[in-house]
Amino acid sequence: MAVNKRTALIAGNWKMNLDHLQAIAFVQKLAWSLKDAAHDFDAVEAAIFPPFTDLRSVQTLIAADKLSLTYGGQDVSEHESGAHTGEVSAAFLAKLDCRYVIIGHSERRTQHAEDDALVARKVQAALRHGLVPVICVGESAEDLKVHGPSAIPVAQLQRALDSVPGSADIVVAYEPVWAIGSGQPATADQAESVAVALRNTLQEHGGDEMSSRTRILYGGSVSPSNIAGYMREPNIDGALVGGASLDLAAFASIVRYQKHVGS
Repeated sequence: MAVNKRTALIAGNWKMNLDHLQAIAFVQKLAWSLKDAAHDFDAVEAAIFPPFTDLRSVQTLIAADKLSLTYGGQDVSEHESGAHTGEVSAAFLAKLDCRYVIIGHSERRTQHAEDDALVARKVQAALRHGLVPVICVGESAEDLKVHGPSAIPVAQLQRALDSVPGSADIVVAYEPVWAIGSGQPATADQAESVAVALRNTLQEHGGDEMSSRTRILYGGSVSPSNIAGYMREPNIDGALVGGASLDLAAFASIVRYQKHVGS
């Protein structure tokens, strides 16, 4: 395999935490912390995914202070506009200068009954408005027992890629449901084996260019103590961080994995 030239991405999913005032304080402190540590954002991109109600405040702060952080939405509607109470369209996120949007997170799939077909439609909605979809795939403990470690994530990715051109800018996040918030993350070897299967799926769908360019993240109980192990793997390009993204010191440490842990 060619040398990995993909820019690492550490993405913090805040879920339903932090109001807009708390978000402002957190982003300021995170930016200061990384700046004081001379963090190289060209080597490791840091992105945050606040609740919808925080996005305008985050946008204003990042633009005014010219911060190097990027950000995105935690979900998106498949619809452009109309009578869809509570929905947020990709057009709205684009107007807030979001770069990314998370699609198909396991909590959306399980708590809101989002299926693969809906995920595929949301991916299309994001791409229409220039957003980079962070497509989440992963298996439950029961799926793992019945189907093995990569069958479900691969099938989910195949469906999500319906009508997606090979030139599209996407991110894939492997988040084993059994590892999220459990304190029992997948091992680096386990995550890498699934990442290889996902990269092969990208190759089959969009060719070598899509396969070599697309970043694959691992998510599930990521912490400062285990991030370096994942990042040593050739097919893992970053992390989708949940609980640890709400801890300023922990998240900054994860973003700076190249500095505080040897390669």
